[in-house]
Amino acid sequence: MNVFHYIMDEALILIPVLMVIGKIIKNTPKIKNWVIPYILLVLGVVFAGLIMGFSMDSFFQGVLVAGTSVFGHQIVKQTIEKVN
Repeated sequence: MNVFHYIMDEALILIPVLMVIGKIIKNTPKIKNWVIPYILLVLGVVFAGLIMGFSMDSFFQGVLVAGTSVFGHQIVKQTIEKVN
């Protein structure tokens, strides 16, 4: 399954944006790691709403881009750990 088939072009920019924000949040000592995906989910939905207008479509796009950014981060992290 290709998740990019389901993400609208307007929302694709949010994936690297959320990955960068996640990295910044991760380096914040007072925020626990388990909270980061929830923060990115909320930000993804809000940003998608701002880009596309607030609707069910933008809500789902926000969920998809947040999930893709968290999943993408985990793929990179697990690959690096596997190599080392």
